Amino acid sequence: MGTYLILVGLLSICSLSFSQECSRELVKNVDFPGAEVSTPYSPDAEHCQQLCTQHSSCQFFTFVQGDWTRNNRTFRCCLRSSASGQPNARTALQNVTSGFSLKPCNPDPQPCLSQVYQNVEFPGADYRSFFTADYKECQRACTQDPACRFFTFANGLFTPEKYRFKCQLKYSWAIPRTPDVETKAGVTSGFSHKTKFTQHFDTACEGRLFVNTAIPEHHLQKLSAASPQQCQTLCSAHPLCTYFTYVSTNLTCLLKNNRNEMVIKNKEGVTSGMPARFCQPDNNWIKVAHKDVDFPGSNIRFEPKDNADACQKACTNDKYCQFYSYVNDNFSDPALRRRCYLKRVITMPAPPKVAKLANVVSGFTKKNCHGQKQ
Repeated sequence: MGTYLILVGLLSICSLSFSQECSRELVKNVDFPGAEVSTPYSPDAEHCQQLCTQHSSCQFFTFVQGDWTRNNRTFRCCLRSSASGQPNARTALQNVTSGFSLKPCNPDPQPCLSQVYQNVEFPGADYRSFFTADYKECQRACTQDPACRFFTFANGLFTPEKYRFKCQLKYSWAIPRTPDVETKAGVTSGFSHKTKFTQHFDTACEGRLFVNTAIPEHHLQKLSAASPQQCQTLCSAHPLCTYFTYVSTNLTCLLKNNRNEMVIKNKEGVTSGMPARFCQPDNNWIKVAHKDVDFPGSNIRFEPKDNADACQKACTNDKYCQFYSYVNDNFSDPALRRRCYLKRVITMPAPPKVAKLANVVSGFTKKNCHGQKQ
C-alpha cells in the first residue's frame, strides 16, 4: 500500500504540466528561465509554442527571434520545464518571446501553419525541387504533395541568378517515431491503437518482406524500430526511401535510397523489404506488444497499472499518447514495477534549421488549414 501511495504521489508530480490553466499569451522581450528539455529551430513564436505543446515534457518556452544578435542562437525555440510548471522567474530580455504550452487548451493535433516568412530559409530536408512562378505556387505544390511539410522559394532577385524561381519541397516526419528502442528484460512496449501511421487509401496492399535478406549500402537514414513492419512503415512515409533493411539483433531500421537497382544477399537475423505506396497496408503490427523491449524517453507521465494490457489501453484512451512502455512484475528494480509510461513525440512540421537569407520565402504545407484558400 505504501508503494502505491508513493506511485500516486509521483504521478501527481509527473502530471503537473497537464493541470495548468490554459494560457495562450505570448510575452515579448521576456525570458522564461527553466530546465531546458530541447532547443529545436523555429521561424516564429507561434510555431515554437506549437512545438512546446507537442513535446512530451515542455511546459513553457522562450523563442529567440531573428533580430537576436548576442550569439548564434537565432531562431532557437528553447523548450523548458520546472517542478512547479511555471517559469523560475520572468526576466527582461530583448529580442525574445516567451509563452506556455497549449496542452491544457485542448489543442488541434494538426495545427494550421499558414504564415510565410520573407528572407528566411529552411535549409536541408530537400527531396524535390523545380522552378515555378512565385512562392504561392510553391506553397500550393507543397500542399498538394503528400510528402511535403515545408518549402523554401528563391524569388526573382535571388543570387546566384541561376537559382531564381526555384521551389524546394522539404520533409519532416509526420508519423510518430520511437526515438530509441532497446532490449530490456522485464519491460513491455507497444503503440496506441488509435495512432495513425499511414494515410488512408481505398486500395489494400500487402507489404513484401524478405526474411534473412540484407540490402547493403545506399544508406539514407538509420532509425530505431521494434519490428520489420514498423521499419517498413517508416520507409513508406519517407519520400526518398526506396527499400529498407531491418536488423533484429540491435532493433535498427536502415532506410535506403537507390532508384536504379536493388542488390540483395542472404544474411541471418535481417529482414528487408520495400515501401507501400498509395495503398492501405496491413497495420496490425501496431497492436503487437513487444516483450523485453523498452522505448526510453519521450514520457508524458507514468501511472500505476496491473499489467501491460492495461497500460496499452491507457495509452490508446489518452489523446496525447502515441506509444508506451510498461515495467513488469519481474523487473530488476522493485520500485519501478507496474509503472506504465505514456509517451509522445512531435509530429507537426519542424524544419531541421532556420536561417536568414535574402530574397527567399519559406513556409509550411497548408494541408491542415481546412476552409482556407489553398
